[in-house]
Amino acid sequence: MNLEQERRDDILILRPRGRLDSSSSPELERVITEQLEAGTQRVVFDLSALDYISSAGLRVVLLAGKKLRASKGKLVLVGLRDMVREVFDMSGFLTLFAVTDTLDEGLSKV
Repeated sequence: MNLEQERRDDILILRPRGRLDSSSSPELERVITEQLEAGTQRVVFDLSALDYISSAGLRVVLLAGKKLRASKGKLVLVGLRDMVREVFDMSGFLTLFAVTDTLDEGLSKV
Protein backbone atom coordinates (compact mmCIF):
# COMPACT_ATOMS: atom_id res chain seq x y z
CA MET A 1 0.00 0.00 0.00
CA ASN A 2 1.09 3.52 -0.76
CA LEU A 3 -0.50 6.25 1.32
CA GLU A 4 -0.95 9.80 0.08
CA GLN A 5 -2.03 12.60 2.39
CA GLU A 6 -3.49 15.95 1.42
CA ARG A 7 -5.00 18.83 3.35
CA ARG A 8 -7.72 21.11 2.10
CA ASP A 9 -8.27 23.74 4.75
CA ASP A 10 -8.95 21.69 7.89
CA ILE A 11 -9.92 18.50 6.03
CA LEU A 12 -7.46 15.61 5.92
CA ILE A 13 -7.69 13.50 2.76
CA LEU A 14 -6.10 10.06 2.96
CA ARG A 15 -5.58 8.05 -0.22
CA PRO A 16 -4.46 4.48 0.38
CA ARG A 17 -3.48 2.79 -2.90
CA GLY A 18 -3.21 -0.91 -3.61
CA ARG A 19 -3.94 -3.37 -0.80
CA LEU A 20 -4.94 -2.44 2.74
CA ASP A 21 -4.33 -5.60 4.75
CA SER A 22 -2.62 -6.85 7.91
CA SER A 23 0.83 -5.89 6.64
CA SER A 24 -0.09 -2.35 5.54
CA SER A 25 -2.85 -1.34 7.97
CA PRO A 26 -0.44 -0.45 10.84
CA GLU A 27 0.96 2.41 8.74
CA LEU A 28 -2.53 3.82 8.10
CA GLU A 29 -3.42 3.38 11.78
CA ARG A 30 -0.27 5.26 12.83
CA VAL A 31 -0.98 8.14 10.45
CA ILE A 32 -4.66 8.50 11.36
CA THR A 33 -3.93 8.24 15.10
CA GLU A 34 -1.24 10.94 14.88
CA GLN A 35 -3.55 13.21 12.91
CA LEU A 36 -6.49 12.75 15.28
CA GLU A 37 -4.29 13.33 18.32
CA ALA A 38 -3.07 16.53 16.64
CA GLY A 39 -6.67 17.76 16.48
CA THR A 40 -7.90 16.78 13.02
CA GLN A 41 -11.70 16.61 13.09
CA ARG A 42 -12.63 16.13 9.44
CA VAL A 43 -11.31 13.17 7.44
CA VAL A 44 -12.01 11.89 3.94
CA PHE A 45 -10.81 8.42 2.97
CA ASP A 46 -10.44 8.51 -0.81
CA LEU A 47 -10.53 4.80 -1.63
CA SER A 48 -10.73 5.14 -5.40
CA ALA A 49 -7.27 3.57 -5.84
CA LEU A 50 -7.77 0.83 -3.26
CA ASP A 51 -7.85 -2.63 -4.83
CA TYR A 52 -8.40 -4.72 -1.70
CA ILE A 53 -9.25 -4.26 1.98
CA SER A 54 -9.04 -6.95 4.66
CA SER A 55 -10.59 -7.07 8.11
CA ALA A 56 -7.41 -5.42 9.44
CA GLY A 57 -8.02 -2.48 7.11
CA LEU A 58 -11.67 -2.31 8.10
CA ARG A 59 -10.61 -2.19 11.73
CA VAL A 60 -8.51 0.92 11.10
CA VAL A 61 -11.42 2.66 9.34
CA LEU A 62 -13.73 1.73 12.23
CA LEU A 63 -11.19 2.95 14.79
CA ALA A 64 -10.93 6.30 13.00
CA GLY A 65 -14.71 6.58 12.80
CA LYS A 66 -15.18 5.84 16.50
CA LYS A 67 -12.52 8.37 17.55
CA LEU A 68 -13.99 11.03 15.31
CA ARG A 69 -17.54 10.35 16.48
CA ALA A 70 -16.43 10.63 20.11
CA SER A 71 -14.86 14.03 19.41
CA LYS A 72 -17.80 15.24 17.26
CA GLY A 73 -15.69 14.94 14.10
CA LYS A 74 -16.69 13.57 10.71
CA LEU A 75 -15.46 10.83 8.40
CA VAL A 76 -16.51 10.27 4.79
CA LEU A 77 -15.59 7.39 2.47
CA VAL A 78 -15.14 8.30 -1.19
CA GLY A 79 -14.85 6.38 -4.45
CA LEU A 80 -15.28 2.78 -3.32
CA ARG A 81 -14.53 0.33 -6.14
CA ASP A 82 -16.96 -2.56 -6.52
CA MET A 83 -14.89 -5.17 -4.66
CA VAL A 84 -14.07 -2.79 -1.80
CA ARG A 85 -17.68 -1.59 -1.62
CA GLU A 86 -18.82 -5.21 -1.35
CA VAL A 87 -16.53 -5.78 1.65
CA PHE A 88 -17.82 -2.62 3.34
CA ASP A 89 -21.40 -3.67 2.58
CA MET A 90 -21.01 -7.24 3.87
CA SER A 91 -19.42 -5.96 7.08
CA GLY A 92 -22.25 -3.47 7.63
CA PHE A 93 -19.90 -0.50 7.42
CA LEU A 94 -21.88 1.27 4.69
CA THR A 95 -24.51 2.08 7.29
CA LEU A 96 -21.91 3.51 9.70
CA PHE A 97 -20.27 6.06 7.42
CA ALA A 98 -21.21 8.64 4.84
CA VAL A 99 -20.22 7.32 1.40
CA THR A 100 -19.93 9.35 -1.79
CA ASP A 101 -18.82 8.64 -5.34
CA THR A 102 -16.57 11.67 -5.84
CA LEU A 103 -14.07 13.58 -3.77
CA ASP A 104 -15.97 16.86 -4.25
CA GLU A 105 -19.14 15.24 -2.87
CA GLY A 106 -17.16 13.83 0.05
CA LEU A 107 -15.59 17.20 0.86
CA SER A 108 -19.05 18.78 0.95
CA LYS A 109 -20.32 16.15 3.43
CA VAL A 110 -17.45 16.40 5.90
